[in-house]
Amino acid sequence: MPLSVLICDDSLVARKQVAKCLPQDWDVDIHFAKHGKEAIEQIQAGKGQILLLDLNMPVMDGYQTLDAIQSGQFTTKTIVISGDIQPEAHHRVTALGAVDFIEKPVNPGELQDVLRQHHLLEMQEPTKENPALPLALQDIYQEMTNVAMGQAGEHLARIMNVFVKLPIPNVNLIEVSEIHMMLKDIESHERVSAVCQGFIGGGVTGEAVCMLSDSSFGDIAKILNIQSSVDDQLQLEVLMDAASVLIGTCLSGIGQQLDISFRQRLPMILGQHRNVSELIDSNLRKWRKTLAIELSYGIEGYDVQCDLVLLFTEESMNTMNMKLAHLLEDDL
Repeated sequence: MPLSVLICDDSLVARKQVAKCLPQDWDVDIHFAKHGKEAIEQIQAGKGQILLLDLNMPVMDGYQTLDAIQSGQFTTKTIVISGDIQPEAHHRVTALGAVDFIEKPVNPGELQDVLRQHHLLEMQEPTKENPALPLALQDIYQEMTNVAMGQAGEHLARIMNVFVKLPIPNVNLIEVSEIHMMLKDIESHERVSAVCQGFIGGGVTGEAVCMLSDSSFGDIAKILNIQSSVDDQLQLEVLMDAASVLIGTCLSGIGQQLDISFRQRLPMILGQHRNVSELIDSNLRKWRKTLAIELSYGIEGYDVQCDLVLLFTEESMNTMNMKLAHLLEDDL
């Protein structure tokens, strides 16, 4: 199956030029977007395994697009093609996950060298043994999560008197063993501390995991005006408080939409100052498949990364799908 290449530039001439620079014998489907918002919509629809991205665009520029790709945990490989050759521009796009930076006007040899250098010419359309979550269902679960995460973000914002940056929900039906792959952005942090809390109600069962990167605790102390030393015990208290707010409010919002009242078990500490793979491997291999919903919260003006992951058993999806069936034109 051909790879999906997405060219995003507000200039029609630039889009055509980039397309002409691609190898003629490369088995790809080429798609176009005039700005970042269109690009993200196409990526959400399953297009854009490789993204060739301009920086200066209306509606949503290249920096915002890269940030949305990171927040949404998309696996898109992005090469920035821009006339902005400031060293700081190169540094920013790299920090936001771009694999490389090419100066405009691009030439075929340079673009193909970069594609070859990053092994993108050999990329294959991923094959899945298990069917992915149908797009219609994915859209429903994302919209349901949008409502719930907004309530949780508002609750957190009031408590901490900050502006909470709401994420794009990442919704996938995956093997439990693949959870750490979905959380690749969290993996980039050196260590995290995490709390897990089970929930059950109305035929739906799952686990909620709240993770804080170790680098976040310093800024959280500033926000809360904590003067004392931020030791392991205080970090754990902060994590438990954040988990209580985010998990409780999110589950309440989801439960309202499903007409389910969830009962939450006592929270369990998964670990402190460990990488995500260790936490997942040690504690969460309970089911073969899971509906995984990941939310990555940030706080404007602070280096705070708080990730909430809701994991629903495969059996729970039957109940949830029936309760959400009225949102589809056809039966699930």
